[in-house]
Amino acid sequence: MKIQLFSLLANKNTEAYHSSDFEAGGYKWNLVVYPNGNKDKGITDHISVYLVMTQVESLNPGWEIHATFRLFLLDQNKDNYFTLEDVAGKRFHKMKLEYGFDKFVPLTLFNDPAKGYLVNDTCVFGADVYVTQEKLTGKGEILSLVKDPISYKHTWKIDNFSTLTDEYLDSKPFNAADQTWKIQVYPKGKGGGKDIYISLYLALAEPQKLSPATKMYTKFTLRILDQINGRHDAGTATHWYSASNSSCGWPRFTSISFFKMQSAGLLVKNSCIVEAEVTVNGMTNEL
Repeated sequence: MKIQLFSLLANKNTEAYHSSDFEAGGYKWNLVVYPNGNKDKGITDHISVYLVMTQVESLNPGWEIHATFRLFLLDQNKDNYFTLEDVAGKRFHKMKLEYGFDKFVPLTLFNDPAKGYLVNDTCVFGADVYVTQEKLTGKGEILSLVKDPISYKHTWKIDNFSTLTDEYLDSKPFNAADQTWKIQVYPKGKGGGKDIYISLYLALAEPQKLSPATKMYTKFTLRILDQINGRHDAGTATHWYSASNSSCGWPRFTSISFFKMQSAGLLVKNSCIVEAEVTVNGMTNEL
């Protein structure tokens, strides 16, 4: 990569110059030169140079490329190269596409006419790339946490509770954090709460729409509202929801005997009110 009038590139405070893509080992790469140093790395007295893998979108998921490389700068006086080499090799993958040298050459040496790196305001950078190994590493995932998550509330009134005969009852689906949810109540209990407790769960309404790699780190609270005293019967939990793990709750949420006590205020005029508060704090997706 030959750069003419290099001083103009440096004086314009250009952060970095990217070469056109070139091919090596069947893959695409480019060379990136920071004429005043990579300030993100705190470099101001050296030229920084990096090798970057490009056009990776078409590669198979889980790709991984091992390569050794050397980056060089032409000494135009002696017609040979100042070279820095990565002899150990680097592992390029989707989360790490760039390797190189923060301090490739000091600016004082680069600008010294006797060194031959900058002659008539022209310089030449280059790269040799050797792909040594190619393999698939399987699937990857990315976890995205939410800094200020929003809590969503949904209230569900169930009338004629004593006449319910189904094993469980679903609320109407509701939306929270771009997902569809539902509350599930088992009037006569489920599992370890069978016939003694009311069981209460928060479930994904459409888990089949999630990809196998998607998981949602969710904090939720379920309440049966006390309609008389305001002392609600509540439970709070966290759960990683996914297509294969789409429900979480309590088989022993509250005893049937307590639920039916008039003084408890949970069942008034044969109606109860169930509330869900849902907060999605993070999500994992396929990388």
